[in-house]
Amino acid sequence: MNAMRYVKPFKATVLEKIAQLAECQDTVEKWLKVQNLWTNLVSVFSSKSIAQELPLESKKFKGIDKQWLKIMEKAFDTKNVIQCCTNDILRQSLPGLQEGLEVCQKKLENFLETKRSLFPRFYFISNADLLSILSMGSDPNAV
Repeated sequence: MNAMRYVKPFKATVLEKIAQLAECQDTVEKWLKVQNLWTNLVSVFSSKSIAQELPLESKKFKGIDKQWLKIMEKAFDTKNVIQCCTNDILRQSLPGLQEGLEVCQKKLENFLETKRSLFPRFYFISNADLLSILSMGSDPNAV
């Protein structure tokens, strides 16, 4: 619409909507990054064995998880993507959540690397498989 020659009477409104939609796009992109990180880590940190091995990161993840669930509840209640994405609380909390989840992920990767250095055959399996093996460590038949 902005490129059309008949936009002059509505130019201010169109530019306002373009800025608003660009802001929504940025927020949704951050939101998807956080969601992806959270989805990858929620099953790991809900496991008791990993929580015992990484207590500080587990506690940090629980705090992030509470914030994430509050954000998702508010988003569900809002129903309008533009209103939801222009919320200052959401825009300010997403970068912090992303940073916290990245720290938890790095600590988890360091933990897995130490396990791999103790038993080199672990280098040939994925992180998810290694986590499942470590969580079943007390049951040799399951491993």
